[in-house]
Amino acid sequence: MSRRLPPLYALRAFEAAARHASFTRAAEELAITQSAVSRHIRTLEEYFACRLFERRGRSLHLTDSARALLPGLSEGFDALERASAVLRADDEVLRLKAPSTLTMRWLLARLSHFRLANPDSEVQLTSAWMDVDKVDFRHEPFDCAVLLSDGQFPDEWESVLLFEEWLIPVCAAGDSEAGPWSLARLRAAEQLHPTPDRRDWRRWLQATGLIEQVPLKSGQLFDMLELGIVAAARGYGVSIGDLLMVAEDVNAGRLGVPWPTAVFSGDSYYMVWPRGHRAQTRLQRLRDYLLAEVAALALPGVERLR
Repeated sequence: MSRRLPPLYALRAFEAAARHASFTRAAEELAITQSAVSRHIRTLEEYFACRLFERRGRSLHLTDSARALLPGLSEGFDALERASAVLRADDEVLRLKAPSTLTMRWLLARLSHFRLANPDSEVQLTSAWMDVDKVDFRHEPFDCAVLLSDGQFPDEWESVLLFEEWLIPVCAAGDSEAGPWSLARLRAAEQLHPTPDRRDWRRWLQATGLIEQVPLKSGQLFDMLELGIVAAARGYGVSIGDLLMVAEDVNAGRLGVPWPTAVFSGDSYYMVWPRGHRAQTRLQRLRDYLLAEVAALALPGVERLR
């Protein structure tokens, strides 16, 4: 029995426009013009004999009919993509997405060694600045990702905890050669903030019980952990770093620890990938390698507070 379906290209345009709430962004994703998206939507509206979008000022909103259509349609396109992936050429390349600081501080060197040890498992790394770490395996071209998260992931994902995030102050190596700082020196120090909302310093001060004794200052603001660490290493103040990601520089004397107390942030770094991915064996090989690298890293001897 033949299936009675509206044109697939029109359904695809609707799904993209509904997901983005924008004809313009849908057109960019599909590499067609905005007027083509509009025509495809009109085709569907004529087919279903109902409106799918409403404009309220400059905003685009789904109608009740469109909201009823979208979930099943999205699931259908996801199923089509999974079915197509089975026959897609397997070029032995794992496409990995990871945060910028993790890439520079830890991951890049490990992946170089992984490639040498596993010449049949090439890893193509995309480093991305992410205010909130996330990946969309349905619409982004990645096979796996490393994310900073609380571990709450979709049921259709596999995940493994690589390491916990422990926040610790860092400074120029020469500034801590005489040992830990006094409270007065910590209070007087220039605070460097690796996040615009200053959440890392706030978390550390609250967890250590120093929030009343060491005020949270404005200081220099950065939009990534790496910039704060680099500024601290060059003597511009004290930043908050991640214990694992600064471990090699601290152990080598390239970075100092003015107050040897690390605080668990509540988040951890996880490797994630879609459940049932066709490259399961190579993904598990990469997972095992990264876990072994974490276990082998010597962390600075500091107090840890949860």
